[in-house]
Amino acid sequence: MASLKELRARIGSIKSTRKITSAMKMVAAAKLRRAQASAEAARPYAAAMRRMLGELAAATKGEEGAPRLLAGTGQDKVHLLIPITSDRGLCGGFNSNVHRLTLQTIKKLQAEGKTVKLLPVGRRALNFFNREHADLIVDKVIGFSGKEVPFSVASDLGDKVNALLESGEIDVCTLVFNKFQNAMTQTPACLQLVPMVMDDTPAKAGAVAATAEDAAQYEFEPDEATLLAMLLPRNLQVQIYASLLETAAGENGARMTAMDNATRNAGRTIDSLSKVYNRTRQTNITNELIEIISGAQAV
Repeated sequence: MASLKELRARIGSIKSTRKITSAMKMVAAAKLRRAQASAEAARPYAAAMRRMLGELAAATKGEEGAPRLLAGTGQDKVHLLIPITSDRGLCGGFNSNVHRLTLQTIKKLQAEGKTVKLLPVGRRALNFFNREHADLIVDKVIGFSGKEVPFSVASDLGDKVNALLESGEIDVCTLVFNKFQNAMTQTPACLQLVPMVMDDTPAKAGAVAATAEDAAQYEFEPDEATLLAMLLPRNLQVQIYASLLETAAGENGARMTAMDNATRNAGRTIDSLSKVYNRTRQTNITNELIEIISGAQAV
């Protein structure tokens, strides 16, 4: 049985841990409000842009000379996966969910005979895939997690993807990230960036999703090539930026939930150890009294 000194030290240590986890919970909660507002504000713009260019992709499908960001390379051999995680831990299974979905996707693609490349975003993703699939990593992006996500991160990442696509090193690009639902729920999801896919979300309630036959018709002015040259790279950056904002909100929500659970667990452990401490202390007092009474009777 542990001594009273050891029990006091352990209780004090857990109380200090509880203070830290409680403070981290409050910090995460404060950051979550801003991150959630940013993620929700970016969703309509990203969805509208994806839907519009998705309809354009369906309308121009099969035409020669279509931009690669819109129609891809015409092949399906080399896939670039971009898993997005946080730079730090202490957020429950937030990062593990992305790792798991990415590994499942890699296994599926390789079973189909595809070549897979990785571009980890976030230190946790980089560390994990350095252990699991270091030979697949072509680039990395780290150092922005926990801060307000600047658009320059998405812009630089979009430029990297575009460069790999134009050089013919990849055929398909897919994001793997956690979609923010609420503070307790973040759903891992895949979003294909290249080639463009149709958005299944109707523009209005009750509307039917557009198909290649009934997709909207667009007239380009001054010309199609000029506008697409501006819109397609911007759309790539917007989709990446929206995913980064979803990840930031999900990270803070997951960390807040994890720290809340840790604080509660620390409180229960303190209560349990306090009971053990009190019982041990009472036992020691009783034994001392017995010794004193026995000594007095012997005298």
